[in-house]
Order: sequence, then structure tokens, then C-alpha cells
Amino acid sequence: MTVLYILLALLITLPITGVSYYSAKNLRGALLCLSLAVPAFFLGRFLPLAGGPVIGILLGMLAALFRRVPAEFKAGAKETGKRVLQTAIVLFGFQMNLTYVLDIGWQSVPVLLAVVAAALILAVAVGRKLGLSPNEQTLIGVGTAICGGSAIAATAPIIKADDNQVATSISIIFLFNVIAVFVFPALGHILGLDDTRFGIWAGAAINDTSSVVAAGFSYSEAAGNTATVVKLSRTLMIIPISLALAMLQARREQGGGKFSLVKSFPWFVAGFLAACIVNTAGVVPTAAAAFWGDMGRFLIIVAMVGIGLGVSLPALLTNSKKPVILGGCLSLTVAAVSLAIIL
Repeated sequence: MTVLYILLALLITLPITGVSYYSAKNLRGALLCLSLAVPAFFLGRFLPLAGGPVIGILLGMLAALFRRVPAEFKAGAKETGKRVLQTAIVLFGFQMNLTYVLDIGWQSVPVLLAVVAAALILAVAVGRKLGLSPNEQTLIGVGTAICGGSAIAATAPIIKADDNQVATSISIIFLFNVIAVFVFPALGHILGLDDTRFGIWAGAAINDTSSVVAAGFSYSEAAGNTATVVKLSRTLMIIPISLALAMLQARREQGGGKFSLVKSFPWFVAGFLAACIVNTAGVVPTAAAAFWGDMGRFLIIVAMVGIGLGVSLPALLTNSKKPVILGGCLSLTVAAVSLAIIL
């Protein structure tokens, strides 16, 4: 049955990855990514605050640093980082239940809209002052505003971000997620927030799901449940943001010429929405939907390894000062804006 699920998942996402991806020239690089993704997956379970994607990209960078990766592996690894990432986003939709999100998450809509608007506007304003590239501004902005690594994963192929930009952005988001896990519960108790208000705050202002869960349930079980639902609601923001970025990118590439929605439309985002709807409607058995959702999370790790293999760790550490400043500004703004609305 597991083999059947995998075959069906590949069939659904074949139009995204493309037939050319499954060629022999990409096999070595893809297998290298897979071999590093497996330990990253299990390490992510033991270190949930870091998570599999962060560990995967780190293992890829360490492998590139300490062992020269042959050219015939790099091509497949690069394709894996790009194509598998889009497939992972589609499968990620099978863990989203829209009914559950709409029943509880509607309370957080004003907070989420304010958070997204504030983070994206500030990302451009501060990013320009710091001299960061538009891609770095966008990735750190959507990562902070929406849902960390998942938003970066969905956005990167649309704006054609390179591996270094993706790795830097994910590293920045991870840093402030870890800080938030310890700071948010302490501040919540100091401010006397009830479980519902704290849950909305944590779900709206902390990025990665594992960090949201850790902060929420350390406060209380009720706060943890609320935070998780708000976080899922926030994840759906990927859809309109991705579409808007696709249109902007298409206009930029065409120099303001005639805009083609069909050519610029990020079809993997449409696949994500379709998976959400299929899961909500109960068309797919629960076990199959859960398996595909888990497979999506694993494929994100595989893709992160592929990205890590193309990144220079020394260069990343050297050039991270300005992105850290931007990430810090955005994290503080998101926390302050969401808290102000909740209070």
C-alpha cells in the first residue's frame, strides 16, 4: 500500500517536477540528497526546535565544505533543490483541513493581515536601506510574515532565488524562531495573557510550526491548540502572496510588457490548494492524506539538502550580518504589531 501511495503522489506531481527531472543525469545528485536527508529527518525528530529542513541544509553545506562534490553530482542536486521543493509544497497541502482552520482561525484574520502587511512593507523599506537584494528582502519578508521555511520554499522558485539566498533566509528565520520559543511564554505570563490571546499571538508571530507548538504548549494545552490552528491559517497566506509575487516577477522579466497569467502562474501553488481541498473534502482516505503530508515534509528536507550542497558555508557566515539585522527588525515588528492588536 505504501508503494501505491508513493506512485500516486509521483503521478500527481509529475507535471510539477517535469519528466526531464527523472533522467539518469540527475540520479546521482538526487541519491546524494536522499542519503543526507534520511539522517536529517531523524535528527529533526530529536531536535524539534531545529527541525529536519534546517538540519538538512546544514548537512548539505557541511558536505560541500569538507568533501568536494563532483560536478556530475552537483547538477542533480541543484535540480533536486528546485524541482522537489515544488513537489513538497503540493504534498504539504494534504495536512491542511480548511474546515478546521475556518472554524477557529477566523478570529485571527485581522492579526494575520496586519502581520503580513507590516512585515512585507518593512522588509522592502529596511532591506533597501541595508543594501540587500530584492530576493533577500522578499525571502526574509515572507518567511517572517507567513510561515518560515515553508513560505521561503514556496517563494524561492517563483522569484528565482539562488541557493545562497535561500540558505541565508532559512538560517535567519531559524535563529529568531529559537529565541521566540523562550521569550514568548515569559512575556505572555508577564503581560497576563489568557490562553486564547497567547495562542493567537504565538501562532501569528512565531514562524516555524515546531516553534509555535513548543511555545504554545509550554504555556498551556489550550494555548497550544489555538496557536497550532492560527499557524495553519497563516500558512494559507502562501497562496495569495505566491500569486502576487508571480505576477510581479513576470512583469519585471517582461519589462512592463504584455502580462501572461498562464505562463507566470505558479502551478505548484495551485496543486497545494487542490491538495488542501481534497483533504478537507475527505476524498482521500485519512491514512493516505497523512502519508502524503509526511512525504511532503520529508521532501522539503531532501530539497534543503540539495540547496545546501550548492552553498558556501564560509561565505554564508561572512555575509549574514545585514540579513540578521533585517530578520531581527521584522521579528520584533511582527511580535509588536500582533500583540498590540490582541491587547
